Amino acid sequence: MTYCVAMRLSSGLVFAADSRTNAGVDHISTFRKLHVFHQEGERTLVIQSAGNLATTQSIISLLHRRCLDSAQANMLNIRSLYDGATLLGETIREVIQRDSADQQGSGSTDFGCNLILGGQIKGEGLRLFPVYPQGNFIEATHDTPYFQIGESKYGKPIIDRVLTYDTPLDQAMQCALISMDSTLRSNLSVGLPLDVMIYENDSFTVNQQYRITEDHPYFSVIRKGWGEGLLSIFAQLPPLELKE
Repeated sequence: MTYCVAMRLSSGLVFAADSRTNAGVDHISTFRKLHVFHQEGERTLVIQSAGNLATTQSIISLLHRRCLDSAQANMLNIRSLYDGATLLGETIREVIQRDSADQQGSGSTDFGCNLILGGQIKGEGLRLFPVYPQGNFIEATHDTPYFQIGESKYGKPIIDRVLTYDTPLDQAMQCALISMDSTLRSNLSVGLPLDVMIYENDSFTVNQQYRITEDHPYFSVIRKGWGEGLLSIFAQLPPLELKE
């Protein structure tokens, strides 16, 4: 399994993804699930992936390979993020149809995946899309500024309580990291290291990408602070009085 969260805010974008994949308790591996397509000063596109690992790896490989051919639509020549979401949806359908056709009669293998595409192309604003196994997608709005894929339920409450469209990027990343920590504590199928990225509006750079491991000093501090803060607040709750 996996957990990815992406936020589209007034001042930029925030992305966070774990890196664990597993096919049972005795077969755990690490694979990157945050992928960047970038042209300095012109576009920065980020794709996060969750679901069947073979499917998502094929999709990302195809997208990179097609960037070498300027004659066909690819992530480095599309004119808008909407076109990028359409292209990503088409590629998802292509890979799933190909692989599922090859495996007919082999059982109940789930070739499905979910992806998030976010970023900015020069000439338009920030955009963020979750793209589904069927190839369709929706877009983030002021009222819905974030999306999650994978094991999302454990990390959702903190985001819902804290995040708004106008949340500063540094606070949004703190929120994403706490959301990740809550998920790490509750689900063994999500694991470190984390790949995170902050993208500032109109920057067209990729210089705020980070990998967070178990001994990352800042992550350790906020994990400890958040846990201790919850215990402190819980201890301050008024005594239980359920009588009417």
